[in-house]
Amino acid sequence: MGATPPLWTGRQAEDDHGWLAQPTLRPVPPPAEPPPPPPPSRKGLRRAALAGAALAVIAAAVFAGTLLDGAPPEPDAPLTVQGGRPPATRFNAIYDAAARGVVSVQVPRGASAASGTGFVVRASGTIVTNAHVIGGARRAQVRFDDKGQPIEADVVGTDPSSDLAVLRVDPRRAPRLHPLVLADSDQVRVGDTAVAIGYPLGLDRTATAGIISGLGREIQAPNGFRIENVIQTDAPINPGNSGGPLLDAKARVVGVNSQIATAGSRGNVGIGFAVPSNTVRQVVPKLERGQRIERPWLGVSTSPALGTRGAVVRGVTGGGPAAKAGLQPARTPAGAGGDVIVSIDGRPVAAPDDVAAAIASRKPGDVVDVEVMRDGRRRTVEVELGRRPDHIP
Repeated sequence: MGATPPLWTGRQAEDDHGWLAQPTLRPVPPPAEPPPPPPPSRKGLRRAALAGAALAVIAAAVFAGTLLDGAPPEPDAPLTVQGGRPPATRFNAIYDAAARGVVSVQVPRGASAASGTGFVVRASGTIVTNAHVIGGARRAQVRFDDKGQPIEADVVGTDPSSDLAVLRVDPRRAPRLHPLVLADSDQVRVGDTAVAIGYPLGLDRTATAGIISGLGREIQAPNGFRIENVIQTDAPINPGNSGGPLLDAKARVVGVNSQIATAGSRGNVGIGFAVPSNTVRQVVPKLERGQRIERPWLGVSTSPALGTRGAVVRGVTGGGPAAKAGLQPARTPAGAGGDVIVSIDGRPVAAPDDVAAAIASRKPGDVVDVEVMRDGRRRTVEVELGRRPDHIP
């Protein structure tokens, strides 16, 4: 390696401090003393006296002003108040448009009660909330106003796989209902305005704001399966916000607030997750009709394939569709000794997420061709999809 360049001067190392050297001093004779100035004239003395008096007057005025400015106010002097409101913001408009459609949800559980949030989607009394707020209850209580009386609500249906639940109240017993409008969550983009309204930590109706900070996330459903295409937001969400709406700049629902990342604490750390509104559009009408949500099931757990594309079969549920078809779990992360799924019905599988996406539009009972790599050879296995169980095996 070459010499380290100097840090300050830009010179070579041996001359690093040369710029600090002082020049050699040579004695020089002292300068001659100047002659004394002439005595001032009488006119000059008069001008000097007038200038001094003027400066004294200015200094006194400044000093007096300083004392006045620093003096304490009179004890009875009123504080300055400016009337009127600041200009309205878009958050004001969003809250005003949506708040009346957001309700508090209480579910008795033994000696205590679970609490969350919900929102109205139909004037006939349909309310959406989270399945994990409802649990196994058949009835709940909702409150349409911070000071209002609770109203009984029937649990029409729950879908733990999407963490959604539907309640219904008698509109004749409730105040005028204000249904919220759903947005197309496929149109949501990172950076969009996001406003959450709910009842966090037992407080009255509360609004928080932020942006959409991520898309296409996955979270775990109450039954252990995965919820896909979840929306991430930095709008502060806390326990009690569950089931409440996440709104866009037009006060439309883009998601149902469901979970938060806590980093070891119960409070908000700036990462919240909402089930997308398009999932609500698919699930809620079926629950309203009392239908059971049936989803296709392959019966495998997978992991990313190391160094290649595909989904390594890590586990096969006994008695499940994949086990009946003969799919084999791998012994190593690379897929040795087992199967690596590379396509389903001709749709390429590059990662584990692609497996669920490939069968999402199918129904239980459908037969799909699963192409796998096994011992370096491609082979195709026919699998008849089953119905997803209520809880992950």
